[in-house]
Amino acid sequence: MTAEDTRLDRRWEQLHTWGPYGFLGISIVLAVVSADPRAAEARWVTGWSLAGAAVLLQLWWHTTRSRRPDHGRTPSPAGTAYYAVRWALAFVLTWLSPFFAFYAASGYMDADEVLPRRWRRLGLLASAVIVAGAQTGGMPLRSVLQWLLFAVLLTANSALQVGVGHLTEQEKQRNLDRAETIAALRQALDENAALHAQLLVQAREAGVADERRRLAAEIHDTIAQGLAGIIAQLQVVINTPGPRVAEEHVERALALARHSLGEARRSVHNLAPMALEHDGLPEALQKTVTEWGERTCTRAEFTLTGTAEQLHGEVAATLLRIVQEALSNAARHAHASRVGVTLSYLGDEVILDIRDDGTGFDPLTVPVRGRAGGFGLDGMRARAERIAGSLTVESEPGLGTALSARVPLVRHE
Repeated sequence: MTAEDTRLDRRWEQLHTWGPYGFLGISIVLAVVSADPRAAEARWVTGWSLAGAAVLLQLWWHTTRSRRPDHGRTPSPAGTAYYAVRWALAFVLTWLSPFFAFYAASGYMDADEVLPRRWRRLGLLASAVIVAGAQTGGMPLRSVLQWLLFAVLLTANSALQVGVGHLTEQEKQRNLDRAETIAALRQALDENAALHAQLLVQAREAGVADERRRLAAEIHDTIAQGLAGIIAQLQVVINTPGPRVAEEHVERALALARHSLGEARRSVHNLAPMALEHDGLPEALQKTVTEWGERTCTRAEFTLTGTAEQLHGEVAATLLRIVQEALSNAARHAHASRVGVTLSYLGDEVILDIRDDGTGFDPLTVPVRGRAGGFGLDGMRARAERIAGSLTVESEPGLGTALSARVPLVRHE
């Protein structure tokens, strides 16, 4: 409930509390001013007695409302009794002076709150009888014209009160509906807040898991492969008697170590691979394929088709990592003597093909996490799918392997 609604309720409560006092006071003042001084003493005594009784009735009702506020806002036996006694006093007082119709009009204000629903229309009609009688000049009615005028005024007053009552009921229903809507909205907001908090926790957990997978893939594609290359170079040194050849392999091992260290630092900070720091993707792939071929003594070729464009960093890094993983697999598992890498720019997508003439394998028998328990094909496929791409594998035992990665062509901003 808003502050404005609270203020309106307070004013309406004050009107219900002090309105009958005001109407009764106005009625007494006007009745005294307009009274005939020559009227019988009994009439004056009766009038003042009934007026005093009306004051006492209002004081009693005020006390009852203060002790039991629900009596004044909801129908109750006490409220029904109060309404009936007040109507009887107003009827008799209006008989003595038509100006007490003001006091009778108090019944219009609180009939919907103190009377049960089945008695409200009757209570409003009874109050309209007093008001209509006063409007015709006061009771008793002495002529046919007064009776006709009384009927017209009673009909008009009753119709007016029925219309006002109907509008009041509609307004109350609207207020109730609005309160229910507000309560439902508050509940929905609370539920949304709880759901938002839950989603934040899930997003945080998903972010942590994704970062772990990213670091694991980066370590596998860079550090692990670098260490494997270093071990291979050092094994050659151990088995090589010539110092010049040994020195050459040691230099290669040192270069691999420096490269792996740099890649490890960039992986921790989620930076682009070192190969893409100063070169575009075609140049980086060309160098990667050439260096790998020299290191493994394998014939490796790189081919570019289409017009090369500057790709988004994430797209370029993904394709470079896929090539690195594919070359590593070709050296460790396929024992290939020839590898070809083709990068094709085709309109709105980029296609990367890697082919080798190695031993091949049956794709249906490859474990979900790739051969040798590593990331392998699964890791390459996950990288492609992360940027809305796909990876297909074609291979047969003894006939080599062909990988094809298709990703959207997202240009560098």
